[in-house]
Formats: sequence, structure tokens, C-alpha cells
Amino acid sequence: MMARRLLLEPYLPCPGVELYHGDCLWVVPSIRGAFDAVVTDPPYGIGFMGRDWDRGVPGERFWRAILAATKPGGHLLAFGGTRTFHRLVCAVEDAGWEVRDVVCWLYGTGFPKSLDISKAIDKRLGAEREILCLKNGGIAGGTGKHAGVGGSYGFRAKIPITEPATVEPQQWQGWGTSLKPAREDVVLARRPLEGTVAENVLRHGTGGLNVGACRIGTETIRVDGAGNPWVAAGRTGRPSTPFEREGRWPANVTHDGSEEVLAGFPGNGEAARFFYCSKVSHKERGPGNDHPTVKPQALLRWLLRLVTPPGGRVLDPFAGSGSTLLAARAEGFESVGIEIERKYCQIAARRLRRKG
Repeated sequence: MMARRLLLEPYLPCPGVELYHGDCLWVVPSIRGAFDAVVTDPPYGIGFMGRDWDRGVPGERFWRAILAATKPGGHLLAFGGTRTFHRLVCAVEDAGWEVRDVVCWLYGTGFPKSLDISKAIDKRLGAEREILCLKNGGIAGGTGKHAGVGGSYGFRAKIPITEPATVEPQQWQGWGTSLKPAREDVVLARRPLEGTVAENVLRHGTGGLNVGACRIGTETIRVDGAGNPWVAAGRTGRPSTPFEREGRWPANVTHDGSEEVLAGFPGNGEAARFFYCSKVSHKERGPGNDHPTVKPQALLRWLLRLVTPPGGRVLDPFAGSGSTLLAARAEGFESVGIEIERKYCQIAARRLRRKG
């Protein structure tokens, strides 16, 4: 069996962070101590950009092993793709986790990976289409804003605009096979409690969500003793004493602040009610980081604060290029990451060293 060693040691000493190279199924049982929370971005099982590691969604046995390493009442946050999210949630639930909610991250910069049916028919018939013009666009990386040097992945290119070369494709002009991606879902689950929430919190320090640390905005809101918005009219009985508090209760919707998303909210400034964070930039990725699904630090830090008690210990069993480890360190949490691809372990260590 492969030696279970800490890969990060050859790169730099990094207090509070451990990074292991290997399969989380055998690494997790070897780690001492239980985790307060799990925040991770596992494979979506869609063969993203032809990557071998994205051939399947982690099944029940993965989440059962992770459950065993988590304290009672500890929360799990796991990203998933819209096409396979049902498999992720079922695997998590079948492993013994309690599914508590789903957090939706909306963004306006997704790129539709759709087959042009009209073009496909001409290609099948061996017909060459006439190019009418070229337009700027992004390939597998979204719009020009997020493709190329300043973007997250992909590249900019001239996209040819063509017209059907034969009769059959004309009726299928404008038909495709996919919608534009504009959301990612994050399942929020919890290991079953020991006793009541209060008993579990007192015994293990886990079981609740840190609502106060994740409130949205800075406007002052007048609330009653139970934390509900204060409305004097229509109250019956003896009301609790109202007081003022900053920020709104965090919702299960977040967004990237793009014009496309903002336009979808009614009224002026309605999106300010929700946490927002743009997609990761080239600068945030760091040099040489070609991992295709890097998540932004602001979003990960917000999610970590939501589910991790102060000074808590976080596990990321699918660490990728180390984004969760970076965010956990910035929030003052200890963290352990596991990554099966040696290349991404090296990138994660380099990012941690650069930020250290």
C-alpha cells in the first residue's frame, strides 16, 4: 500500500494546514481527530473538459467515510453540477447525512456548450458551409471577460458565423442541445445530532449555523427579541423589546453581481439582500494554476464561516488546487485537504506558499 505521508512537507512548513496526496477513501480513516465541518468541490461526473478525474460523482462509500470522520452535528457543504446534482444528494443522504438545504450560486458568465444541430447535419452530409463573418467569443471559458489571460479558464477566439450549405439543415437553424449554465448548487447536510441541538452544541461545539457571522449587507434593521423584523402595527399581546441589528439573515441564494443576474431581480437593489461574489480571477488563481473549476475565495470564506465554529477544523476531501485550504486559513480555521492528483497537490502547495 502507498505510504501515507504529508505531501506538503517538501514544499513548506504550514501551521494549521495539512495536505495529503491520495484517495480520500484510505486517507480519511488515517487522520486523527474528528472534523467540525466539511467544505468541498467534488467531481461532477460530466467528464468536464475531458478530465479523467471527472468521470463519476463520488458515491455513498465516500460520504460514509467522511461522515465517520465528522463530529455529530458537523455540517457538510458540497458543490455539484446541475446535470448530476441528484446523484450527489442521494449519495450523501444514503451515507447517513441529513440533507438540510441547498445553496444556489447564480452567475452570468457561463458559456453554453451546445451542439449546433444545423452545422452537425451539414457535417454529416459532407457539405462545407459558407462563412458569413467572424465574431469575438470565448471557447469553454465563457465571455471575453472570463476567457483568456484575465479569466478563469478557456481562451478567446474568433467564432465563424455560417449559413446552411444544404436544404436539410435549414429547418434546424438555431437549434442546439444545451442551455447556458448560470448556477451551481451546494448541498448543505449535517451529521445526525446526539440528543437535541443544544445538547449537541454543548458536547461537540457543532450543530448550528453561524448566522451572525454571515449576515448580508450593513443596513440597520429593527428586529424583535426573536430576531424577526419589527412591525409595530398589528402586534398582539406583550411584544418583546425591539432592538437594531446590522445585516439581513443569510439566504440559500448567492450570486456573482453580474449585470445578467442583477437584471433578474425585481426592483432596484433587490439583489443586495443576497451574498454576492464574482467568479475567480486569473490573479486569484495564481501562476500555473490550470485547474478548471477553481472556486472564489470570498464564496468559500462565507461558506466556511457559516458552518465552522470559531477555531474549528475543516476537511476538504477533494482539495483540487487548495482553494478551501486557503480560505480556511484566512478565516482562522485549521484544515486538512486530500487530493488524488499529484499535479494539483503541487499547485495547492505553491498557492499556500505564495499566500503565506
